[in-house]
This record gives sequence, C-alpha cells and structure tokens, in this order.
Amino acid sequence: MGTFINGLAVIAALGFSTASWAETVSARNGDDTFFAGSQLSQAVDTVGDTFMAARSVNINGATQGDLHVAGFDVSVNTDVVEDLYAAGGTLVIRGAIAKDLTGAAFSLRTERSSLTQGNARLMGNTVTIEGPVQGALSVMGRDVILNAAITGDARILAQTLSFGPDAVVSGTFTYSTEEKMQIPDTVAAAERVVFERISGGRVWEEWQDMGKDMPAFPTFMSLLFGFAISLLFFLVLGAFMLGFMPKRLAKMRRSIADAPGQILLLGVIGLSMLFGMVPITAMTIVGIPFVPVVVLAIVVAWTLGYALGAYSVAMRIWAALGGSEAPSNIARLLVLAGAIIFVALLNFIPFVGWVANFTLVLLGIGAMTRAIFQSMLGNPDVALDVDLKPLED
Repeated sequence: MGTFINGLAVIAALGFSTASWAETVSARNGDDTFFAGSQLSQAVDTVGDTFMAARSVNINGATQGDLHVAGFDVSVNTDVVEDLYAAGGTLVIRGAIAKDLTGAAFSLRTERSSLTQGNARLMGNTVTIEGPVQGALSVMGRDVILNAAITGDARILAQTLSFGPDAVVSGTFTYSTEEKMQIPDTVAAAERVVFERISGGRVWEEWQDMGKDMPAFPTFMSLLFGFAISLLFFLVLGAFMLGFMPKRLAKMRRSIADAPGQILLLGVIGLSMLFGMVPITAMTIVGIPFVPVVVLAIVVAWTLGYALGAYSVAMRIWAALGGSEAPSNIARLLVLAGAIIFVALLNFIPFVGWVANFTLVLLGIGAMTRAIFQSMLGNPDVALDVDLKPLED
C-alpha cells in the first residue's frame, strides 16, 4: 500500500510538470526509474518500479517491478512482472500483467494479449474487457463489454452491460444494472449469477454505517504516527518537485510572493471550479461513474496546493530572516518540514489553525491555476526564462 501511495504522489508531481517539457526527462533513484515529458514512446527495460507521466504515453519492453502510468492517451504494450496502475483519457492495455491490474480512463480496453494473472479493477465511461483475468474482476462504468474468460469472481456495475462470444465467468458473477437482465448460460450458470440493485440511498447508508465503527478519539500514538507518515509524504513530494520541476516550482513560488492577493483570488476560483465539477458531472448522468475521479482530482490538487503554499510562505520567511537566496535542496526540505510542523501545531488553536491551513491551500492552488491559465493562453515569460538565464529559487 505504501508503494502505491508513493506512486500516486510521483505521478501527480510529474504529470503537473509535463506542460513545460518538450523532451523526455528520465531519472533513477535506487531501483525506481522515472520518465516524464510531453510525449513518451519508450522502450523500457527496468529492474525495479517504473513511473511514467505525459500527455501521450506508448510503452514497450518489459519491467521487473510495478508500473505506474498517467496521461491523456496511454498505450501499455509492455509485460509487467508485478502490478500495473494506469490512468488516462484513453487507455489500451496489450501487455501481460503477472499480478494485479488497476486502471481508470474515459475509454478503457484490455486486448486479447493482455493476460492478468491477479485481480483486475477497472473504471471508465466505456470499458471493454478482452484480456483474460485469472483472478477476480471488478468493473464500474457506463458501458461495459465483457468478452474474455474470468477465472475468479466478477462484479460489474454498469448502465449497459453486454457480452462477447468469449465471455466466461468461472466464479460467482455479480452485476448491477438499471434493470435485471438475462445472463447467457455460456457466460455463467444461473446458480452462479447474482443481481444487486444499488440505489444512492443505500450507498449513503453504508457510508454512515462505516463511520460508526471508527473510534471517536484516536490515541496520542496514533496521532503522532499519522503525523510522521504525513510529514514523510510531504518531504518525499517536495523532493520530487525540487528534483523534476525546479524552474516551474520557482516560478509558482515567485508568483505567490509577488502578488499574494491575486494568487489567493485565483485559488478561490480554481478550487471552486474543482468542487463545481462534482454536481455538474453527476447531473450529466453518464458522468456519474467519474464522480470518484473528480473527487480524487480535488484531493490531489488540495494536497499539492497545501505543499506548495507551505513551501512558498516558508521560503519567504526564510529570506526575510536573512537566509540564503539560493539554499541547497536539503535546506529547502528542512524549511518545508519546519513549515509543516508549525502549521500542524497551529491546528491546536481553534479557528486560527483552520484559517492558516486553508489559506496555504488557496495560495498553492492559486499558483497552479495561474500556471495552467498561462500554459493555455501562452506566456512570454517562459521564453524569457529559456533565452536569458535559469530561474534561481
């Protein structure tokens, strides 16, 4: 689970920075290999985990560890010895996965050559499963087409569900659609088919019941352990941002220092747009399966904004106290750690702590919103950064 969380953090950090890269950037840290760029057409041959992020990703070769991929147009042709985590606008999987597959996309397809030896968890608007799954299959989508052999159990939630000639479920087949349908005997015998009608009210009831089992007051050691994990996560995130996008990070930090009021307003606008996508997506009906994706995007933006806001304010205070104008990356991480600890302590002060934390989030999201608007509308400052001299943070 820890590797998966770190992988999501890396993909989020790399994916945010690819807008400024015209060529492929790669790096290694131990057995981990990282690729990022505008377009990736990469033949990989890695011994450990591999992380890739770009607008367009086409992967060939083989990786001996987990593979984490994010992009708008993703094609995975490589064989994966461990787990595969992939997300994109369109996602096509052709390689074999030795363990588990987790994928999310607007249009998702597993080809016949894609054999998943573990479990497969898939989510998208249109999901087509043609690759065999030897473990359990879990799918949530608007239109789901099953045309593969599933050795284990299968659970599918869809608005429309159809089957191809190769569809076979050897285990228990549980499905949820608007109306009960006749499942062909070639797919699963009647005694192994279960129909579940799930309504929104039931989902909320289950959510509330889940909360009743949680302890009301965590112990001190639980709080301390949780804070230590959170601090380590932000330090790892900060290290990747400093290592992979130093110029972009310096530009966003400087925008907060130069115009904090404007950035705060942009943060309100950016956060409002993200939260507004939840009801708008749900109102389209066909977008209901994507509501969790939008919620995940809010969580990622909130986390990145908090880290960026804390880092920017801390660096401004560092400079005001006479600190070096160009400190080392180790010093920057220590400044970030100090900021996270200080703001966490502020949470013990009613109202003040909440305002301080939320202000940092708005500043960070505002800087990211400004960078996104500039990348969409064009910004001459980018050319100046390249032609004159590199930014110094």
